[in-house]
Amino acid sequence: MSSIALFPCLSTLDSGIVGELSSTLSLRVYTDENLLSETATRFGAHPERLKKMMFNKTSVFNQFTLEREKAVNMFRLILAEKLAAPVQYLFHGFLTSLIPTEVSEVLRVLVIDKKEARIERGVKMGYSKSEAKKKIHNHDVSAFSWTEFLFDKEAYDSSLYDLVIPVENKSHRDITKEILGCFHRTSVLRTPESQNAVQDMKMVAEIDNLLLANGHKMSVKAKDGNVTLVVQMSVLNFSSFERDITALVQQVPGVRQVTIERHKTYADSVYRQQKFELPSKVLFVDDERDFVQTVSQRLISRDVGTYGVYDGKQAIDLIMDDRPDVMVLDLKMPGMHGVEVLRQTKEMAPEIEVIILTGHGTTKDMDECMKLGAFAYMNKPVNIEELSATIKEANDKVHGIQSKVLEC
Repeated sequence: MSSIALFPCLSTLDSGIVGELSSTLSLRVYTDENLLSETATRFGAHPERLKKMMFNKTSVFNQFTLEREKAVNMFRLILAEKLAAPVQYLFHGFLTSLIPTEVSEVLRVLVIDKKEARIERGVKMGYSKSEAKKKIHNHDVSAFSWTEFLFDKEAYDSSLYDLVIPVENKSHRDITKEILGCFHRTSVLRTPESQNAVQDMKMVAEIDNLLLANGHKMSVKAKDGNVTLVVQMSVLNFSSFERDITALVQQVPGVRQVTIERHKTYADSVYRQQKFELPSKVLFVDDERDFVQTVSQRLISRDVGTYGVYDGKQAIDLIMDDRPDVMVLDLKMPGMHGVEVLRQTKEMAPEIEVIILTGHGTTKDMDECMKLGAFAYMNKPVNIEELSATIKEANDKVHGIQSKVLEC
């Protein structure tokens, strides 16, 4: 039982190649859309949120929410089941990056072409030149974000594939023949070793899911039930941490032995267990950089996940792509005034709760901000405990509203 995994490179004859390969080899086509739909059904996850986790850039708040890691592990669990089934697949999409190299029964293929040729092909498909450029650019941004997140490599890095084929002047039939030739010549076979690698893949995903659910992020490897965890950040009481993590991981069926190692960068920063019930998507907007960095660090130490920007335009740009739950906003900043930032924020995303924190506000400013829907109005200098408590109240309100929307 052998399969093929074709990573997409927009406007490089993919559709024709998929059709030829699937019919010639009687392969069942399985795409990103199939994986997203099946994952949403299995885990009760929101399809659009899963789609963002796969195709959008990594959120600046992901370091606190670990949403992308959680989604990736749900994808891996579904994909491991497909790889264990007695079916030959043609995997097509970003999902192909989730198949470990140790799963030798899958031939990993990239068909690539120069950007100019891809644009020209897009025009022939009926798009204007500007539309084709935009579509290809957006696809490449998504692809590079995906593989950078998974491997810290560019999407079209040849080391990620068994076979890389430049289109040049080839037709999709020429490329199909080249893939078939490699598929038949290469030992792409279902072996016990390959299926063991599938089980290792499944175990890693299950362990990762359990760790992430408990607020832990670390590298996980598994081989025949022997698990190795690599911790990058220093832990205050390593022996106690090792004991607790080992007990947690041993809950996963099939785990025989757990080894916890220190990464070479281990001493660079302190390990922090995530507490997902606390605010994890807080945007801090203030032109005083030192103030933002100092207060952000003090909030993070109180389990409030905070990301800082330094003017109103940066805040609006971020909100367009990456929604915070709560925003802490200064009023007097160069460029866009805080009141205008509040107004535009509420127009774009009224669910975001905004806390005004200013040292130069007036009674008129306060009245205007509260009319525009600000959650609270606070003055500098601020008591960090009071600010932290106000953020948590705003966060509770956001998630209360979201829960009602989901119930409907």
